[in-house]
Amino acid sequence: MNVEWRMYNVESFWSRVSAFRSFYILYYTFYISQHALHRIFLRTSLFSPMRRFLRISLLVLLPAITLFLGIELGLTYEAKRVEDTVNQLEFLYKGSTSGSGTVVGDPEKEVNISLLWGVWRLLSQQYIAPDKLQTTPMLYGAVDGLVRSLADPYTAFMTPPENSAFKEGLGGKLHGIGAELTTKDGKIVVVAPIKGSPADNAGILPGDSIVKVDGKDATGEALVSVVQRIRGPKGTMVTLSIERSGADGLLEIPIKRDDLTLPSVQSEVKKTATGSVGYIALNQFGDQSVAEIEKAITSFRGQSIKGIIVDLRNNGGGYLEGSVEIASLFLKSGKVVTVQRRSGEPVQHYVNGRPMESDIPLVILINEGSASASEILAGALQDAKRATIIGKKSFGKGTVQEVFDLPGGSSLRVTVARWLTPNGRDLGKEGVHPDIVVDRTQDDVVAKRDPQLDIALWWMFDHQGAANAALQGSGSLVKQSGKEIRGE
Repeated sequence: MNVEWRMYNVESFWSRVSAFRSFYILYYTFYISQHALHRIFLRTSLFSPMRRFLRISLLVLLPAITLFLGIELGLTYEAKRVEDTVNQLEFLYKGSTSGSGTVVGDPEKEVNISLLWGVWRLLSQQYIAPDKLQTTPMLYGAVDGLVRSLADPYTAFMTPPENSAFKEGLGGKLHGIGAELTTKDGKIVVVAPIKGSPADNAGILPGDSIVKVDGKDATGEALVSVVQRIRGPKGTMVTLSIERSGADGLLEIPIKRDDLTLPSVQSEVKKTATGSVGYIALNQFGDQSVAEIEKAITSFRGQSIKGIIVDLRNNGGGYLEGSVEIASLFLKSGKVVTVQRRSGEPVQHYVNGRPMESDIPLVILINEGSASASEILAGALQDAKRATIIGKKSFGKGTVQEVFDLPGGSSLRVTVARWLTPNGRDLGKEGVHPDIVVDRTQDDVVAKRDPQLDIALWWMFDHQGAANAALQGSGSLVKQSGKEIRGE
């Protein structure tokens, strides 16, 4: 405790002494006045009306005045006490805290957090419901506020229950709806529903904002807390109130929770009137993704395919190493991604020099749900001019997080690096912009139309004729190099 703090305590003590002294002076004055008036009454005629009037006045007015002045003194004292506490906080806040924006080396030694203790003390003294002043939740809340001040949706403090649920998700022990979520502009936003998941089957789309979970508002709530409320026992229902661009009002979407099986890769040969194309849907960058794609590419050989389409739509990402290995299957040489940390030299990741298909025509499909490792792969192939990117602008999640376990079962997830494409594009700020912009609307989804895939097939064979045929079936708008082509 510093000298100035003790000085404020001394001032507060003397304010109390002054208040009590004023009260005793008032009481003594009342006593003397009462005694003097009593002597006057004795000297006044017994039957004098004035005596009766003065006696009534004395008995009524003086106690009332004394009570009023006592209340005023009490309120003044309480206001003074609160003012003293606020002055203490103001003084400490103006102290040696680092407000310059510079990075401190040792916050415990370099940052004065007396403001925090002062606020805590003020709450302990003044808050109307003292039973709610529980130490552990208040401590977690203070730490959460510290982390949230960074305004980084991917850096988060997790309480022990939230940390446990997070680790269960990493271990694949999930009962939920199958959607990757993030925070964007203060809202809980769907990055992508997992293909074939309950969320996907219920019609959840990338970009949907979750406003309520089972009728309870999710605005301003921590992401991990919302995720925890959405998850639940298999077979139970959860209702999401969704805000969707272009929709009138909130959409109420009930979803049945289920086991989340995540097929990493799905592949097939798509046959058209003009030839065959190998199609690979990469749903996530998991442990077996590279081996499964290698197996799919091998299966395409001998089937006279004209090219390969790699579908990264609604792929929320995964392992960095997986994106580098998959890019290596299609590139002979070059850089895949740069990992830039806050200090030190950037780390460059290059292809491994063992491509399987380095020359075959290649199309990458992306949409608003393509994030993280998906953007690394698409950005590397686009910068190398190895593939044509078709679809919608990607999500823009170009950062790396590490999780640090803390005492008591809590943890801290921290953004430690950002990803740059070979040409230096910041994926977190820019995302990946497709070479050919094609939308897939909700009407297309309901009608089981896929104009993005249609245009990809067109690109493999006939840059003009097949495009018109695909557009006639969807009515979608394609933008290519500033030109607009619309199917009638």
